[in-house]
Amino acid sequence: MTHRNVCAVRGAITVDGNNPIAIAKATIELLQEIIQQNRLLPEDIISAFFTLTRDLDASFPAAAARELPGWNLIPMLCANEVAVRSELPMCIRVMIHCYTPRARHQIKHVYLHGAKVLRPDLN
Repeated sequence: MTHRNVCAVRGAITVDGNNPIAIAKATIELLQEIIQQNRLLPEDIISAFFTLTRDLDASFPAAAARELPGWNLIPMLCANEVAVRSELPMCIRVMIHCYTPRARHQIKHVYLHGAKVLRPDLN
């Protein structure tokens, strides 16, 4: 039996517009990249917590995530990101808790598009 750790995977992406289609598209793109880079299966995922900057209020990222195969049973939550004057606008962030055989230093956090500036050390 393979030892499995509980880890958190972080990610963020900027969105092209404040509308349901743009939010869904960005959410799916981010999640697919996190899934691919960390070789995650739906049964590996414990939960997902999304935040959105206050300029994104047209849709919930969790609604888009539930469209991914196997994600309809994963507990998810959405909230507003803390409003900081210098915050990156139009940004969705996610923290996924999961089981993985990887060590913490092997987890691949994903920052896409304009969100790459949030963690240049990881890009």
